[in-house]
Amino acid sequence: MSFVKSGDGTEIFYKDWGPKTAQPIVFHHGWPLSSDDWDAQMLFFLQHGYRVVAHDRRGHGRSSQVWDGHDMDHYAADVAAVVQHLDLRDAVHIGHSTGGGEVAHYVAHHGQGRVARAVLIGAVPPLMLKTEANPGGLPMEVFDGFRAALAASRAQFYLDIASGPFYGFNRPGIEPSQGIIRNWWRQGMEGGAKAHYDGIKAFSETDFTEDLQAIDVPTLVMHGDDDQIVPIADSALLSVKLLKHGTLTVYEGFSHGMCTVNADVINADLLAFVKG
Repeated sequence: MSFVKSGDGTEIFYKDWGPKTAQPIVFHHGWPLSSDDWDAQMLFFLQHGYRVVAHDRRGHGRSSQVWDGHDMDHYAADVAAVVQHLDLRDAVHIGHSTGGGEVAHYVAHHGQGRVARAVLIGAVPPLMLKTEANPGGLPMEVFDGFRAALAASRAQFYLDIASGPFYGFNRPGIEPSQGIIRNWWRQGMEGGAKAHYDGIKAFSETDFTEDLQAIDVPTLVMHGDDDQIVPIADSALLSVKLLKHGTLTVYEGFSHGMCTVNADVINADLLAFVKG
């Protein structure tokens, strides 16, 4: 397996597939998953001649289960370590959910001269938490509930998320896929409880407003209007207004997990955007 050491010595696992001379597509996964969540996209872009790269966030997947550094500054710095190690240039960075926040933070702070385009899918920016300045956000009680459920029984909590709201399997007429549910649970349980616990604060309380405003490359914002994890009204609809070169695509009836359950639609739209 391939690893790179970040600035504080944390070992970050990464995948690097495809021709080294091809344009790189870099994928950033959501909480509490791993780079495996991008299987459908990585195989698709590989078949279209691109170089595909994805890493496991610190404390997630196969990366080191360190006890600290579970915040957006470290997440973005870890990405920068992978990018610099592989010397990726003219890259397209695609992030889902928490990974969308990671993309915004990385591009704004580390991406100068290396990034061609960015994509935020079901992403947490600009800010998930309800505050006086962000009245449409989710109250702290929601995230405290996440922490309590994780601490009480992480295995059951993750099974409940995957079986229900993440993929919209709790909606009438939707047939749950046991393979998808088990794969989500497998990825989540592969990571560390401490990283996942701290990660809730990172994805819910980080304000990405200045990051979004600083991004100067074409950025596609993709969101399902039935996203039960990251409600569209206080995320994508606000983010696109903060971006200099933002484009919004809304998918009617799609869930938070649309990259997996609607991969055919999402992949085609991603390819069209990457090609420009």
